[in-house]
Amino acid sequence: MSLVKNAEEIAKVFKNIAVPSRLTILLVIGEGEACVCHLEAVLEKRQAYISQHLIALRDAGIITPRRDGRFIYYRITNPELFELIRSAARLVKVEITVQSVTTQCECPNCAEQKPGYIPLIEKS
Repeated sequence: MSLVKNAEEIAKVFKNIAVPSRLTILLVIGEGEACVCHLEAVLEKRQAYISQHLIALRDAGIITPRRDGRFIYYRITNPELFELIRSAARLVKVEITVQSVTTQCECPNCAEQKPGYIPLIEKS
């Protein structure tokens, strides 16, 4: 593959995660997984809004769905992507930390972990 083609492939990844809403979704998913109802509760956005971004991330191969009954859980397909996000955070001198929040999500995973946890980016 040529250098130009390689650059185009790399750019696709950045293009898909550069949208702040998508990046926020990836931060919520983190190294684990999250269902749509959890994302709704944490991000305080409607399901339709979140679903549009999930579709784009899924179509780009960035996240992978897993169905468990009526719930669909999403995880980052390649853990190295989260490392890339962490590296980007270090470059701009922000820290990704975990913040405790109370969510209204009632999926089995979230119900066990209440209060839920979401990553928070803070300026260093």
